[in-house]
Amino acid sequence: MNRIDQRFQEIRASKRKALIPFITAGDPDFATTQEMVWAFEEAGADLLELGVPFSDPLADGTTIQRASQRALEHGVTLKGVIALVDRIRVRSQIPVILMSYVNPILRMGAQEFATRAGSVGVDGVVIPDLPPEEAQEIPRCCEASGIHTIFLAAPTSTDARLRQIVECSRGYIYYVSLKGVTGARDTVEAGLEGSLNRLRRLTDKPIAVGFGISTPAQASTVARLADGVIVGSAIVERIERGRGKPGMVKEVAGFVRALKQAVQ
Repeated sequence: MNRIDQRFQEIRASKRKALIPFITAGDPDFATTQEMVWAFEEAGADLLELGVPFSDPLADGTTIQRASQRALEHGVTLKGVIALVDRIRVRSQIPVILMSYVNPILRMGAQEFATRAGSVGVDGVVIPDLPPEEAQEIPRCCEASGIHTIFLAAPTSTDARLRQIVECSRGYIYYVSLKGVTGARDTVEAGLEGSLNRLRRLTDKPIAVGFGISTPAQASTVARLADGVIVGSAIVERIERGRGKPGMVKEVAGFVRALKQAVQ
């Protein structure tokens, strides 16, 4: 069984909610990313989204754009990110979902990407600029390698499109909580409960909510409505501020632990 499915089954059986941290691979470097993944798992992270740095990340706000730029300047590539997952697997079975745009995958080749990623234990992939109606080759190759393709739903998605997303998504559905790009916000988007209820009427697949969630209090609010909470920019901001300082990994893992306690 795919690790994502297994983890959500365990979470639902124990009536818990999932915490899914996001970090950009290679920011500030691969060794620190590897250390952070292990520290996040010890802090209670249930799954992990690992960003593949890209030069034109259209779904991301300035915080993750800067992280991508720093990683690219250090020579981080999709091939290097896959090799990083292989090293993470030495002592971790946390479900790992790569968040990449279409171009790096097509440049490697969909089949080669799926084969390489599946062989090292990648469990899922989120591709923000891959619409379900154009998704054929990549999901087909990924499923053959045991990798789930997870699609994004948004407040602007029509019922017809939500049905299409529900049908195509494997593992969980990534619900974008707001109209806009990633980045910490002061409040949870009004109307989120109604939007999730609309999606919930169409599926019993797990729903994880991301974009804009930046504090334990916000994570707690969202956890009451969804199966999982995704936090990215607020974590990446702490990594950016702590670069080069001793204890950075421990400090960021402490924030992840606080988020985990909030979603229980």
